Amino acid sequence: MPAKIYLHWTATHYSWVRSGLYHSIINGDGHVHRLHSYAADLPAHTWRRNANSIAISCACMGGRPDPWTVPPTEPQLEALCQEAAAVARSWGWDADAITIQRLMTHAEAAANRDGRVMHDNYGPVAWGGTGERWDLMQLEKGGPPSGGEQLRERVRQIMRHADQPASEPLQFRRAGSIEVRGLPLHTQIDEHGRSWALAADLLERYELPFQWEASRQRILVGALDVVPLYQEDGVQASVGWPLVELTLQQAGAPVILRGILRSTTTGEPARAWCRVLEFAEEFGITTSFEPFALHERRGG
Repeated sequence: MPAKIYLHWTATHYSWVRSGLYHSIINGDGHVHRLHSYAADLPAHTWRRNANSIAISCACMGGRPDPWTVPPTEPQLEALCQEAAAVARSWGWDADAITIQRLMTHAEAAANRDGRVMHDNYGPVAWGGTGERWDLMQLEKGGPPSGGEQLRERVRQIMRHADQPASEPLQFRRAGSIEVRGLPLHTQIDEHGRSWALAADLLERYELPFQWEASRQRILVGALDVVPLYQEDGVQASVGWPLVELTLQQAGAPVILRGILRSTTTGEPARAWCRVLEFAEEFGITTSFEPFALHERRGG
């Protein structure tokens, strides 16, 4: 059975984030929270369709009594389609592969609209279902019941224009050095004054076991005492560099943080970099400033 992408809404407010249900959740401002690796199956996002599939969800439609008082926002829908397109490209799909057989809304899945009769129809009443799930059947109040096809066409257009020049990537202005556990560590300072370091250097300095998976652009981290914070300002695709994720080696592969793949000199292989302060916050490392330094992990 080919892999599938399922698109959802959470029936919550715009800032709702919770791990375990969806691989990624998109807040009302379009901010993407990667909660679990796309290489991991989650057990409960789309009934009887959870294996070999991923779920991306917009945090919205939680208005009471009218869910449409918290509708999907345009930044959410754009981020939803951009994220789905990025996943599709990473799986080797082209724009013509974006069909209902591979990418569908929860409304469509609940109603078995892809032709696979997986269960009784618990989708929209208008499609003969019980009305339990109607995620993204419509993209606006009173809109046509073609939300799934509208989203697929947006994803196709994104993929067809993927080779066009992108916006200028985040710039790195100068090399630097900070103290980490009492020893100097090489860093790069970006245009916003934030410090970046090689993820491998930071993990090695704190004696955290890890494994690089090049095919999935992720670092598997063997830490049993880390609980991801899913911070609001996590690295987004808008930085303009290929993204890499640090993922815990646990069921569901929770994502600790995202970084970027970049090289510092021409001809050098790209390596994984992450923001130093974000790394410290996620791994419970004490910090001090003026000068900026990382010390020991809390509790150990």
